[in-house]
Amino acid sequence: MELRDRVAEFVRARVMPHERVLDGGGPEAGAVLARLQKEAKDAGLWALPHPAELGGQGLPLGAYAHVAEAEGASDHGPAVLGSASLLDALMLWRHGSHRVRETYVSALVAGDLRACYAMTEPDVPGTDPFRTATSAEQGRDGAWRLRGRKWFTSGAADADLVTVLARTDGSAPDRDGLSLLLVPTGSAGFHVTRDLPVLGAAGQYEIGLDEVTVDADHLIGERGNALAVAGERLQLGRTLRCLRWLGQAQRAFALMRERAFSRTGSRGPLGELQLVQRHVFESLLALRTTRPLVHEAAGLLDAGLDAHVEVGLAKVAAARTLQQVADAAIQVYGAEGLGPDTPLPALLRTGRAARILDGPDELHITSVARRVLRTGAP
Repeated sequence: MELRDRVAEFVRARVMPHERVLDGGGPEAGAVLARLQKEAKDAGLWALPHPAELGGQGLPLGAYAHVAEAEGASDHGPAVLGSASLLDALMLWRHGSHRVRETYVSALVAGDLRACYAMTEPDVPGTDPFRTATSAEQGRDGAWRLRGRKWFTSGAADADLVTVLARTDGSAPDRDGLSLLLVPTGSAGFHVTRDLPVLGAAGQYEIGLDEVTVDADHLIGERGNALAVAGERLQLGRTLRCLRWLGQAQRAFALMRERAFSRTGSRGPLGELQLVQRHVFESLLALRTTRPLVHEAAGLLDAGLDAHVEVGLAKVAAARTLQQVADAAIQVYGAEGLGPDTPLPALLRTGRAARILDGPDELHITSVARRVLRTGAP
């Protein structure tokens, strides 16, 4: 059996039956996640895209891209299979101090630690990081002292580490002076302020930093160079999200197709109705036209080439496709598609949120258009 098929079967048989528990969070979800992670390790499916020298299986992005679709069919697939930590592990390995690399990276890849990333803030446009209000001052002892708030920080409640974007020099809206600092969540002054449900779903949080002290060697990258490190992370992160959204859109499409086959009314099978056929056609068209865009972006990143245009196109297309296909599937299901007996409400919620998280559609549209107009890129 090919690796993609093995991952797809694992996610279908092991992860999806536990989605409701995992969605709920708390101790029960933690216990289920730990058990599933052990099963993934036993099945040889753990940490597939992580570099081998960090304890992963070294699958290059070009090969992992197809697996990522299957893995991402469930929102919990990446966490269960150990790839959710890829962005943090790579960032810390490439830009962290010797102590940071030795202390945290292998533990992240092994699943012994969890990390999150805190960039956006209340009352500050997420598309304008130069207005970041969170600040960090370096004392005579070299240690950093952070103060501020962040929100929509994914997984903060269960994280052991959080990378924080803070202003270390200058003042808003200076384009220079932003740095990244790695904060252990057990530090005095760090607290999770509140849960921020996204369209009713848990997993996003607001955090507070009240004079949190961080060692000097927990600066990630060079002082004032945060946006270069963040940009590297965002390119890969957005592409991985697109691949996982494709997997979820494909899942919604499969549910719609099955419903059209199996549901029969007084006029015969739903699939014989032209309006249902239109939903199927439009959804298939969206999937077939989006997939090449996403894989083109992944291929360019895998080759180390510039992919700003391709990632922007892929992000907008994949988010729209997931929302469109999930919505069509709900329409074919009828009232059942609105309730708790199918994953369709969660898929629709993810698709709608995808058009804002990781940069709203408008940001990517204007960014791509400006780049194309400026450079003449095709």
